[in-house]
Amino acid sequence: MTKTVSTPITMKLIEEAAEELKNWGKWGPEDHIGTLNYVSPEDVVRAASLVRTGKVFSLAIDFDNKGPQGGKTKFPPVGRFNPVHTMLRSGTDAYSGILDKRGIRSADDLVLLPLQAATHWDGLGHIFYKDYMWNGYDCREVSSFGAAKAGIEHVRDRMVGRGVLLDIARHMGVECLEDGFAITNEILDAACASQNVTVGRGDFLLVRTGQMGKQHKLGHWDGYPGGDAPGLAFETLYWLHEKQVAAVATDTWGVEVRPNDSDANQPWHWICIPIMGLTMGEIFFLDELAAACAADKTYDFMFVAPTLPITGAVGGPVNPMAIR
Repeated sequence: MTKTVSTPITMKLIEEAAEELKNWGKWGPEDHIGTLNYVSPEDVVRAASLVRTGKVFSLAIDFDNKGPQGGKTKFPPVGRFNPVHTMLRSGTDAYSGILDKRGIRSADDLVLLPLQAATHWDGLGHIFYKDYMWNGYDCREVSSFGAAKAGIEHVRDRMVGRGVLLDIARHMGVECLEDGFAITNEILDAACASQNVTVGRGDFLLVRTGQMGKQHKLGHWDGYPGGDAPGLAFETLYWLHEKQVAAVATDTWGVEVRPNDSDANQPWHWICIPIMGLTMGEIFFLDELAAACAADKTYDFMFVAPTLPITGAVGGPVNPMAIR
C-alpha cells in the first residue's frame, strides 16, 4: 500500500521523504536525466501503437506578451516575465528597398524569454535540497554560467513515450478544483479506476485540475503565477515513486497544491526534482485533450515533448504533443 502523509508537512517529514525516495546513484554517479531512465526503446514502440486516429493535440499555450507571468499575484515569480518578441528585419524593411543590396528580401526575428515563462519542463538543476542538487551533485554545479550537471540538453531525445491523462476535475464532477484542493494518492487511484487506465513504469503522467481553463474563461491570469492552486499532495511523491513514472505535468503554475501547509515553501518540489530526479512540467494546456479522452473513454496516447537543448539550462520551453 502506498504511504500516506498527514499535514502539516514538517521538516521532519520532508527529511524522511528525502531518505525514503532518494534515487541518487540509481543510474550511476554521472546521471543527468533521473527518472527518464525508466523509458525504454520498447516503451516508445508501444507508445507508437497508441496512435489510432492521427489526431494531434498541442498542450502548449502561446508564447507571447499576454502570458501568465503578467498576472497579479501575492507571490510574484522572481525574475520571470512574459516572452518579448521583436523583428530583426521585416516586410516593412523589404518594402523600403533597404534589403535589396543583399539580393533577397526576408524577415528574421528574435525572442527574449525566461525559459519557464510559459509551457515548460523544470530541469533537474532547477531545485536544490539543502546544498545538493539531483544525484547528490553539489548545488554549486549550477553557476552563473549554467548547470554543469543535469542541464536540460541531456533530455533532448528522452521526452517520448506513453502519456496518460488523469482528469481529476472531471473525475470530481467539477469544471475546476478549488484553490488549495490537495489531490491525494486515494484520488489518483480512484481516477485511474474510473477512467479504466493504469499508470506505470516509464509513463508520462498529465494531471488536469481545470485551473487553466478557469483562467481562460476569466480572461486574465491574475492569481495563477505563484498563487494558490489545486495540485498534488505531498504524499503523491510516494505514489509516483512506486509507479516509476518518467515525468509528471499539470495545467497549473507549480504542480503541487498551494498554499502549502508546510514548514517549507513548495515542499513537493524539494523532493521531486533533487531527490527523485523526476522531471516536472508546468503550465500545460490540457482541456482539448481531456475533452477528446472523455469522448471515447481512452486516456492514454503517444506523448512527444522534447525541449530545446539549451546547454546548461535548468528548464526548457516546450510544445508538448499528445498523439491519439
